[in-house]
Amino acid sequence: MKKKTKKAPRRNSRQAKVKRVKTEAGIKPLADRVLVKPFTEEEVKGEKNHYGIIIPDTVSKEKSAQGKVMAVGEGKWVDGKLVPVRIKVGDTVIFSKYSYDEVEYKGAELYLLKEENVLAVIK
Repeated sequence: MKKKTKKAPRRNSRQAKVKRVKTEAGIKPLADRVLVKPFTEEEVKGEKNHYGIIIPDTVSKEKSAQGKVMAVGEGKWVDGKLVPVRIKVGDTVIFSKYSYDEVEYKGAELYLLKEENVLAVIK
C-alpha cells in the first residue's frame, strides 16, 4: 500500500518571486517602504559647541533627516514584475523631512517611508 504524502500548497507566481527580507527591527515594511531609525542631533552634528548664539527652541527641536535603515520591504510590483528595493539594511540615508510616518516600537522612535523619499545613501 502506498503511503499518502501531503503535497506542498501551490504558490502563484507572485508568491514564488518574493524573497525573505532581513530586518534589524521587529517590524517588516511592506512593498517599497523603508524603516529608518533617525539620528539624534548630536549624532548628526557631532559635539555641540556653544558660542553665545541664541537658537530658538523650534530650531533645536527640529527632527533629523538622516538615519540608519533598520528594515526594508521586498519591493514594488510593476507590470507583473517585482522591482526590489535598492536600499539595504544598515545603510545610512538622507531622506525628505516631511515624507515619513512616525512609528514607536519598544520605546524607540522610527520612521516609515517610501523608497522614493530617500534622497541619498551616505557611504
